[in-house]
Amino acid sequence: MTTVETFDILKLTDEARNVVLDALSAEGDGDTMGLYVEVTGTRGAGYAYDLYFSELSEAPEGSAIGVDGGVSIVIPQKSIERLRGSRLEFATEGGGGLVLVNPNIPTSEELNPGVPADILSIGLEGPTATFAISVLEQHVNPSIASHGGRADLVALDEDKKIAYIKMSGGCQGCSMSRLTLTQGIEATLRDAIPELTEVIDVTDHASGVNPFYSEES
Repeated sequence: MTTVETFDILKLTDEARNVVLDALSAEGDGDTMGLYVEVTGTRGAGYAYDLYFSELSEAPEGSAIGVDGGVSIVIPQKSIERLRGSRLEFATEGGGGLVLVNPNIPTSEELNPGVPADILSIGLEGPTATFAISVLEQHVNPSIASHGGRADLVALDEDKKIAYIKMSGGCQGCSMSRLTLTQGIEATLRDAIPELTEVIDVTDHASGVNPFYSEES
């Protein structure tokens, strides 16, 4: 295990460092523990994180391990580049807490797992895509938010006028997702954009929170 004193992946502000040091001092064996920081997925348009204390000796192979003002930091290998240049701050709003400020953003593939790369490569450039996004935000998502659902445009073929939609939250894997698409999302988009020729669901329903979706239903 190699520890570096100059850690350029993640830095702590003075306030955040004091909070972490206080928490470590409350641990019975704080001297042998480190602050683990890792990316666990995506949330919205950014990354989701997990911060926790664990023994330094348990750091997975390939982890980056450094020291910032007496705080040992461990970043698992898969999170290193996703966190490079980040800063851990202490925010006083909302009762106070640690906040990770990350200059890195998820790739399109990370934000849309399971969506074929050739569809993502179509992109969202063009006036029809811009308008379709506004229709989803103003008219579709408010109505399905009550069920914990959300619909996002991941690509729009401006030439063929085909919209590719990804559903998430309560709509991902739901047995009613096909009905939601055809009678809700597609109908709304077609009313607003009559030139649309097709609305295609590219959601990975198999990994959704509702296990009732099937291609045969």
